[in-house]
Amino acid sequence: MFEAQTAKSIAPAVTFKIRGLRWWIVGLIFLATLINFIDRLTISVLAPVITQQLGLTNLQFASITTWFLVAYAASQALSGKLYDRVGTRRGFTLSILVWASAAMAHAFARGLASLSVFRFVLGLGEAGNWPGAAKVVAEWFPARQRALGMGIFNSGVCVGFIVATPLIVWLQTQFGWRTTFLVTGGLGFGWLALWLLLYETPERHSALTDEERTLIQQDRSTSTTTRKMGWMELLKYRQVWAIVLSRFLTDPVWWLYVTWLPLYLSRVRGFSLTQIGLFAWMPYVAADAGSLMGGWASGRLIRHGWTTNQARKAVIIVGAIFMSFGVPAALAHNAMLALFFIGLVTFGFQSWINNVQTMPSDFFPSQAVASVAGLGGLGAGIGAILYTLTTGWVIDHFSYTPILIIAGLLPILGTVILFGLGGPIRPLSIESSYSTASGSDRIEKLLTQ
Repeated sequence: MFEAQTAKSIAPAVTFKIRGLRWWIVGLIFLATLINFIDRLTISVLAPVITQQLGLTNLQFASITTWFLVAYAASQALSGKLYDRVGTRRGFTLSILVWASAAMAHAFARGLASLSVFRFVLGLGEAGNWPGAAKVVAEWFPARQRALGMGIFNSGVCVGFIVATPLIVWLQTQFGWRTTFLVTGGLGFGWLALWLLLYETPERHSALTDEERTLIQQDRSTSTTTRKMGWMELLKYRQVWAIVLSRFLTDPVWWLYVTWLPLYLSRVRGFSLTQIGLFAWMPYVAADAGSLMGGWASGRLIRHGWTTNQARKAVIIVGAIFMSFGVPAALAHNAMLALFFIGLVTFGFQSWINNVQTMPSDFFPSQAVASVAGLGGLGAGIGAILYTLTTGWVIDHFSYTPILIIAGLLPILGTVILFGLGGPIRPLSIESSYSTASGSDRIEKLLTQ
């Protein structure tokens, strides 16, 4: 009771209305995502320095990332349930308190063990950003604008890379890597103040206009359920498995470049730390364009009469094709040409993921969106863990080439599974499938969904 009263007392209470409030809200999520990836990327950019000073091998560096991914994968599912239970306002507050504190703690690492612990706690906190953001977008946007909303907040990933690389390199050269972690980790606490001051759900936000509230409520799920849906119930849906398995196969492509690009450029392409700061951001400019273009394109197709199913799938297919350019990136002899192909891969991934991340809200009612998104993140995390460990072992014993080639082929397989298992992208009738049907009828309806 006290917690509820406290949350209500600090909620935004204004007498004026803000036109286009949903765009300000997604702007907040964009900023959180940008900070999220600055905090996550700090160790990757500083990897050449940290691995040398702490005497870490490639496999040990991979194990540090793996501890992060283990926590990140588990927390994706747990955070999804958390956000569906306590709401987006409290959920984001808890997430950023954990991750900002853990990010700053990296400054006090003394070796492999302590660094692994801090990465683990960072993963626990940072994972909540994605199911939380998916739920915010589902709450604040109509169906035709959700992919664009996802694109805007996801572009925070790419802008984070663009901003982080030169910023982190500059902080390192001026103050050292420990102070760099203190500065980048502290950004989250500034965002938290804005969040508590400005955010509420559409139902409770006093600055939302009646016209925008009507727009937001368009295209809601046909389900009438208001109850919470457990993981076991959600996993009975093949649409959930389609999202989980496709992300298991495809998200490792993104994590490959997030984790290993600075080391790849340093050890394979001969880049100095200064050159990494000058050029490593380029693939993320392409990723930013892909994030916005992918969201905009599916929304535009829907406005021009395409169904949600047709529009989403068209953009997802194009994104998968672009990701196949990882193969020529592995074989290119020129470093800048390789960076160009990697840029096509990151462009394709962000176009792909923005539309895949809208699918929980395309299929399910708002009460289940964060949970389904979290399960998808769990699949992505497990895939990323396995591929990161594999990458560390392969490059220690062979080279980056087979890793990059396989990463160029995985998205095609992931997309085939997504479409084949998921079927048409349209709202599911949850109540008729599980509340009013008998046991045998439920099985029959499940198989025909």
